[in-house]
Amino acid sequence: MPLRQPASVAGLILAAGLGRRFGAAKLMAPLRGRPMVSYPLDVAGRAHATGLLSDLRIVVPPDDAAVTGLARDAGATPLVNPSPEHGLSGSLRLGLRGLDAGAALVLLADQPLVRLDVVAVLVAAWHEGLGTLIRPRYAGNPDQPGHPVLLDRSIWPLADQLQGDMGLGHVLAAGATGVALIDVPGSNPDVDTPADLHLLEGPTA
Repeated sequence: MPLRQPASVAGLILAAGLGRRFGAAKLMAPLRGRPMVSYPLDVAGRAHATGLLSDLRIVVPPDDAAVTGLARDAGATPLVNPSPEHGLSGSLRLGLRGLDAGAALVLLADQPLVRLDVVAVLVAAWHEGLGTLIRPRYAGNPDQPGHPVLLDRSIWPLADQLQGDMGLGHVLAAGATGVALIDVPGSNPDVDTPADLHLLEGPTA
């Protein structure tokens, strides 16, 4: 079987959402003394620095200097989405365009509990040829689609079928050919509202 060319995984963080349910500056909202977006940036940045990811890009809305600055500090290349109102699908298409990799690991900027060990498991699963869409199944939320999601380059054209806040999981559901679920411990919740963020604060030391 021929090797994938290039046989690498690029990281793509989607951070251009409007956050209507949360309010203004959602990604800069503080979580344990740090902006929420700094957590996925830190994990993706470490994955890039250690060679798990060959490249790291982040899709941001126009004129978001704060998130763009944090992204650059983490070693991510910002890509401006001029029409964030079109939803996640537009950001995904923009981010995938021009990536020079055999696969993309797509992370959501409003999931601060994402972990480096999960990233490593997904990348290893792709290198082992386990699927073309690989996602975690968290023990804490086994019935919910897990993130981040690893997308083999062969399925990137399917992003052209998406609209609004749809991701490729909408066209390639669990059980479809090429879809692999990797069981991992813990959970990785979205932060959609201030109440969601408050729940993640937990007890202070």
